[in-house]
Amino acid sequence: MREIGTPHPRLPLPAPGQEDDPARFLAWLGEAIPLVGQLGIRQMHRDEERLTWTLDLAPSLNDKGTGFGGALTAQTTLLGWCWTTLWLRRHSLARDVVVAEASQRFLAPVTGDYRLVCEPEAESGPERLAEQLAEKGRGRIALVQRLWCDETLCLEARGDYAVLADR
Repeated sequence: MREIGTPHPRLPLPAPGQEDDPARFLAWLGEAIPLVGQLGIRQMHRDEERLTWTLDLAPSLNDKGTGFGGALTAQTTLLGWCWTTLWLRRHSLARDVVVAEASQRFLAPVTGDYRLVCEPEAESGPERLAEQLAEKGRGRIALVQRLWCDETLCLEARGDYAVLADR
């Protein structure tokens, strides 16, 4: 059981030029953040600058039988944190990431299993983050998360994620 106030050990960085194994990363994430095991994440896939989760709706149902906004919000925030953390790991950087700001727009009810897609708000976002880290030792990136039920866009979220200076 995790102790309050004690950081969870970081997952060792992948070898330079290697990507993280999605299953291994999700297993570590479930240990580091106990709530993850209750989110219904079935699969994680990275494609260039896009990170996608496939999720079951059942763990996030509300009283109306559709997606509970609070659970969906937690998932979008965590997906952005994962995008930033995995981007850092791909660049051989073990750094702390925090969400600095987040907002959501609910566009349609979530009525079935769904996918969440996260990508930089601006195409130049990753390059700017790399420059900030090189110049200041810390940085920020704006990410957008979209929740899709089949072809219906149900939720759009935006978050600013801060990469803290090396401790």
